[in-house]
Amino acid sequence: MKLKTKLTLGVGLLFLLIVLLSVIGSVYINKLKSDTEKILTANYNSLEFSKNMLLALDNISTDSTVAIADFRKNNKLQEKNLTEFGEKEATQNLNLHFNSYLKAPDINKEKLIREDLSKIMSLNMKGIERKSDIAIITAENATFWIVSLGTVCFLIAFILLFNLPQTIAEPINQLTFSIKQIADKNYSERVHFKGSEEFNSLADSFNSMAEKLQEYESSTLSKQLMDKKRIETLVNNMHDAVIGLDENHFIYMINDEALKITNLHKEDIIGKTAHEVAINNDLMRELLKNINHPVKDPIKIVRDNKENYFEQDIIPINIVKTGEKEKKNIGKVILLRNITPFKELDFAKTNFIATISHELKTPISAIKMGVQLLGNQKFGELNEQQQELLKSINEDGQRLLDITGELLNLSQVESGNIRLTIGKCSPKEIVQTAVKNVEKLAEQKNISISTEYLLEDNDAVTADFDKTVWVMNNFLTNAVKHSFQDERIQIVVEKLDSFIQFSIIDTGSGIDEQYHRQIFDRYFQVPGEHQNGTGLGLAISKNFIEKQHGEIGVKSSLNNGSTFYFRLPVS
Repeated sequence: MKLKTKLTLGVGLLFLLIVLLSVIGSVYINKLKSDTEKILTANYNSLEFSKNMLLALDNISTDSTVAIADFRKNNKLQEKNLTEFGEKEATQNLNLHFNSYLKAPDINKEKLIREDLSKIMSLNMKGIERKSDIAIITAENATFWIVSLGTVCFLIAFILLFNLPQTIAEPINQLTFSIKQIADKNYSERVHFKGSEEFNSLADSFNSMAEKLQEYESSTLSKQLMDKKRIETLVNNMHDAVIGLDENHFIYMINDEALKITNLHKEDIIGKTAHEVAINNDLMRELLKNINHPVKDPIKIVRDNKENYFEQDIIPINIVKTGEKEKKNIGKVILLRNITPFKELDFAKTNFIATISHELKTPISAIKMGVQLLGNQKFGELNEQQQELLKSINEDGQRLLDITGELLNLSQVESGNIRLTIGKCSPKEIVQTAVKNVEKLAEQKNISISTEYLLEDNDAVTADFDKTVWVMNNFLTNAVKHSFQDERIQIVVEKLDSFIQFSIIDTGSGIDEQYHRQIFDRYFQVPGEHQNGTGLGLAISKNFIEKQHGEIGVKSSLNNGSTFYFRLPVS
């Protein structure tokens, strides 16, 4: 029989018994729980109601109004809790006797009421005894089955514990000894197992390997040379530049594309260190500068009077030597991916966006001017429908102006032509200007904006005033859009070491943490929300702040509002 079959049968049976034991235990525990709950809800409550009615009956002579109300209250509760045979009739008799007693109080009638209550209590006490007997029987059955199945599980586990390790360990010990012999180049070593089919198959495979090692013990240099030639041909025909360095930074490989980029000759650099070559080669010097921390920005290389762009990637080469466990570094591969075509497309897109945005801005402004003139009604009065249409045109025109403005800002960011006027700015002036710009938008939703300054009056930041106000406007506009009616937006300005932080806190729906990394990406919008923007505002804000040597971020979670913040250096 196969070892796998033995393990499957033994462990599988043990697993099934454990599952069965768990199921039986759960069933009996739930049954005991149910029996206990029945006693508590059905019988115990009836005893409590009867006791309360007896107390009320005793107090009728002293405080009749409260006692009668209390008696009727517990009587109604008892009528809803009829669970025992004969309890309904006893309760009905109780009602008749009590009503008769209220009409004409009498000692005999009171005696009848007490007898009815005594009967109800007696029925429920018997019910408790009966259900307790059932619970005891259930517990005894549970104990029997759990002990029986537990004993079987123990026996199976005991058999596996004493047989399984020996069955597996002995062949492994033999195999380990034989492997050590092979490692010492004793290729005549063979193993022979007795037992399961798997170990016999393993012995056959090991013996076959030993035979092949013995057969190929002779040199395989020609095969290695052919493999090396194949790899070199493959690398030389790659469109990416590849430079291979060993653990001591000696150049052992460079493909034709890398030779073209560096203007070097293969025979002049193979076998030399990268630092030797870098002395007279600017590009190699730049690559070595970033060898431990590759730069994210593309590297620009002028070749054939044309700008080419490459992404640098450093790929470490690690191996685990025979007989060892830890990885060892044996070199690096410098890879330069040619992204020039993508850059050219990106430049074309940026120029197109900038041109279109600039061309659209003038006619849109003219349309808004015409709408404002019509709105002033200098050319005649407008009816209500015409005023609504003008309002809609004006809002759409403003939205188009905002979009074209964002696109123009984006084209500046992407082309690297952001014009910054850096100077000493007052944080209070930045906040006051931004708040003034969004006051009307906030009034439409009856949203209040409060400010809190946790810094000295003479504290200032080093920033571009207009760009920083633009970022603050963007944060406040988003906060108003995502806040509910009649809410409050809070602005907190505080000094943190060498930075001043501006925080805009809203109580809106919040942003799931999984989107925090993407929230400042271009064109990204949180899924599931009703969007009417371009998804560029936060991306442009990030670029504006980072160009001023600041930081930007967000703290938010679903249904707990959001806090968008940015920090600028203290002046």
